[in-house]
Amino acid sequence: MTPLERRASVSLALIFALRMLGLFLVLPVFALEARKYPGGDDPAWVGLALGVYGLTQAVLQLPLGMASDRFGRKRVIVLGLLTFAAGSFLAAVAESVTGLLVGRALQGSGAVSAAVTALLADQTRDEVRTKAMALVGASIGLMFALALVAAPWLSGFMGLGGLFGLTVVLALAGVAIVLWMVPPE
Repeated sequence: MTPLERRASVSLALIFALRMLGLFLVLPVFALEARKYPGGDDPAWVGLALGVYGLTQAVLQLPLGMASDRFGRKRVIVLGLLTFAAGSFLAAVAESVTGLLVGRALQGSGAVSAAVTALLADQTRDEVRTKAMALVGASIGLMFALALVAAPWLSGFMGLGGLFGLTVVLALAGVAIVLWMVPPE
């Protein structure tokens, strides 16, 4: 890998890592913590609040990927991370399961995986692209393992709202990485 390819690979893997850490921290404790909210006694609403992220993510992945082709990858990634941060903020301040549902839906609307992957492909040669993608995959796996260990402790310390607040910080750190670390398109 050239130094520029290494910088692109590491910075884009870091964006994935920060975003996924925020998501993964919530998953192991969401159902238990949601019980503390009004409406948290209804498993259907709790399940919908947890799963709506994946639904909005799936619906918007292709349109945002196409938008990154047209308007620029970094611009769409920043917009997606800010949307993800806004959804995380709404979930952090939510006072009911319905509020969590709205926040999670907005989180999923920041569907930037396709744009980040496309930018990584743009910035690496064919010969090293597999290594770059493996770095992204390893960062996601590492964050999943870290979240499984840290989530119960952190939720006991700061609650579900605190985990969503931490996710806001992680998403904004991702924006900073896009702006200052990721090589120009």
